[in-house]
Amino acid sequence: MSRKPRIAIFSADAKLGHEVKGATRYTFLATLLVERGFNVDFITSGFQHWEKRQRDLATFDTSMHAFNVKFIAEPSYPANMCPQRIWAHHVMAKRVTAYFDVDHDYDLIYCQIPPNDVTLAVGRSAKRYGIPFVVDVNDLWPEAFRIAFDVPVLSDIAFAPFERQARRAYALADAVVGTSDEYAARPFRDRAEDIPKLVVYVGNDLEEFDAGAAENVGSVEKPEGEVWVAYAGNISALYDLETLVEAVAIAAKAHPELRLKILGDGPERVSVEAAVERTGAPARLLGYMPYRVMAAWLKASDMVVNSLVANAPQSVPTKIGDYLASGRPMINTSMNVEFREKVVRDGFGVNVVPGDAEGLARVICELVEDEAGRARMGRVARELAAAQFDRPHSYEATVDLIRGLISERTK
Repeated sequence: MSRKPRIAIFSADAKLGHEVKGATRYTFLATLLVERGFNVDFITSGFQHWEKRQRDLATFDTSMHAFNVKFIAEPSYPANMCPQRIWAHHVMAKRVTAYFDVDHDYDLIYCQIPPNDVTLAVGRSAKRYGIPFVVDVNDLWPEAFRIAFDVPVLSDIAFAPFERQARRAYALADAVVGTSDEYAARPFRDRAEDIPKLVVYVGNDLEEFDAGAAENVGSVEKPEGEVWVAYAGNISALYDLETLVEAVAIAAKAHPELRLKILGDGPERVSVEAAVERTGAPARLLGYMPYRVMAAWLKASDMVVNSLVANAPQSVPTKIGDYLASGRPMINTSMNVEFREKVVRDGFGVNVVPGDAEGLARVICELVEDEAGRARMGRVARELAAAQFDRPHSYEATVDLIRGLISERTK
């Protein structure tokens, strides 16, 4: 019997086991690869990034996964942006290097970036042992950091190491996968476009989304006549939720049936709560909830909002797949050119300039009053979710890329 190709996937912030918070892009890919005949080791941190706690590895149940889980110890850190996190990733980079020095019998290594220094360490290990190396661009560092810390000259000095690490990591790649056109193009700012490039949206599993919405529909109580505006995701400096709160407060004067539902949590929650109190907006912050419950809330809503600040670096963030799956029209305040053009071209929503509470309120009111328009945009959104964001189909392109790289290696 021939040996199954052996793949290593590294992700720093995955949701595992029965955890509520965390990224699922890479665990889904790992599961799909196992189903397609690969042997997969999923390498991740012992620290749960989203919950900011160490996992109890002695009792951690990974049996629900089809792939092998390999934990690497990483120091704790208290916040997304803090010196302790930089140190933690520095330690992780050294330890992941030590891991591959011991175990490098892999046919391919697939690695999430960021963290940039960890990706660079993984890439160097791949080159040391002649293993094909794929970089999956899931975010841009230091671009994302400049939202919270953008001081002329000082920021350039502080962020220079991140720029250098990204440039060197991309130079080691044998292929690039990006979660948007912009992200997939980023590595080629610093190198020739001489390797395969693939765009695969983060997306979601439509079957799981629909099943979750169906089984949890009874837990969502929506009074007759109310119109819900929903936001799902992190509450941080990148997401302009205070303007959204102000806009709903304004729109509710003309449409008292309006309600804002914020599904998520994060470091700016207190500020958003203060905005709700200050404006009197009919809003509820519901906190994080299990994915399948969140699906039910999104489907119960009447419109969804991709609410970002003007200089946010995101292009097609994770939540977009879930928003489209809900079959609801989307209001988009992201200034990312790629995504704004997609909203207009595909016709599933409306673009609004970020920070403009009056303009956002006006669009909300227009959608409240245009039930047929909401239904039309919602249908387009759902069709797009199935065509471009449904992981069981869209991630097959990544599997094909991996299979091709391994085939080239063995020629």
